[in-house]
Amino acid sequence: MNRDTEGRGLSCTGPERNAKDFLAFVPEPLGQCCPHSCPEHCPQPDDASEPTLGEPLSVRQVAALIGVSAWTVRHRYVALGLPHFRARRHGKLIFYKSQVIHWLLNEQQKGGTIL
Repeated sequence: MNRDTEGRGLSCTGPERNAKDFLAFVPEPLGQCCPHSCPEHCPQPDDASEPTLGEPLSVRQVAALIGVSAWTVRHRYVALGLPHFRARRHGKLIFYKSQVIHWLLNEQQKGGTIL
């Protein structure tokens, strides 16, 4: 006995199926959707000679800049959103001076007591 002839199950590859039974497949167009999002059209900073991130800092340097211990930076401020970059999954933390200062000023304006 064939399952297709009994009506209990139908095969997607059998001769009883035709093209209209399958969903229409329309391939996505390749390439860039919006040509205006090219890097050439991105705004550039006014003063390109000054790096926007500042110098890279270690955890100890950030701690000295803020005036707290390295443990406090790792366990308290990173959890509160201090911007950082992790070199690898379990690698060291890298901070950028301008981002740290900007984050501190924003937290101070919010009225938070982070220090």
